[in-house]
Amino acid sequence: RQFPGCGNIVTFSQFLFIAVEGFIFEADFGRKRPAIPIRNYFIMVAMFFTVSVVNNYALNLNIAMPLHMIFRSGSLIASMALGIIILKKRYSMSKYTSIALVSLGIFTCTFMSAKQVASDSSLNHEDGPQAFLWWLLGIAALTFALLMSARMGIFQETLYQKFGKHSKEALFYNHALPLPGFLLLAPNIYQHAVLFNQSELFQVPVIGLTLPIMWFYLLMNVITQYVCIRGVFILTTECTSLTVTLVVTLRKFVSLIFSILYFRNPFTGWHWLGTAFVFVGTLMYTEVWNSLGPFLARCRRRRPKEE
Repeated sequence: RQFPGCGNIVTFSQFLFIAVEGFIFEADFGRKRPAIPIRNYFIMVAMFFTVSVVNNYALNLNIAMPLHMIFRSGSLIASMALGIIILKKRYSMSKYTSIALVSLGIFTCTFMSAKQVASDSSLNHEDGPQAFLWWLLGIAALTFALLMSARMGIFQETLYQKFGKHSKEALFYNHALPLPGFLLLAPNIYQHAVLFNQSELFQVPVIGLTLPIMWFYLLMNVITQYVCIRGVFILTTECTSLTVTLVVTLRKFVSLIFSILYFRNPFTGWHWLGTAFVFVGTLMYTEVWNSLGPFLARCRRRRPKEE
């Protein structure tokens, strides 16, 4: 909130930390050869780097964080669509219905956010059309990142099927290989490093160390991101890309609720309706209702015996 354009320094710090950790503990200081051919990692890294950078820049294009989270929840749709096109998969009617609900939910939230942008922009007639055009560019960027992310998930799935499960190795190479790419973003990263140095001082509890508060926020972000992304990479080796997408989507829902409540982001009844569509559709896709039925029936049969 304090520096909306700081996405590049955040992403660079995350990549650097995970790459250093992986170089020491996974690559054994470069002595361990990769199980998956390095050329495949270069392809995956190109996708991963592009998705990260495009998603960061979308926040500079009049895209609010709640809309950013909801729109990225559409990765379930993108993953299914590319699965049909690339892997020639076919799904049941309930699956298509769930995808339709998710699409409707994202459209509702996107449309209402567009109205908010147009309304805010109307206060200044000179900036109005320009602000709305930037917002449309932001939506285009999010759409591109959504499709690229889904393609990357399918590519990862096929790699693991061919070469075996190597989540820690994939985590390391996906973060180490893109590091030179951040040279293109060096001026922006340096600019925000200077801004971070100028933020108010903060004393870290327990340790007693005093540093600018933005650096403390960045440190906590890097640590929590490491825990998160390591879990996701383990999940990619154990489940299909669609299942991984579902789990990440539900995590985004929790992030969304926290963002609304803690940061008091604007969220109307229409946004809630759209969010409900997204996550009811997600639950329908997993057929969780079918699993709950037999489970509840077993619970009812056991209760008289326990009494």
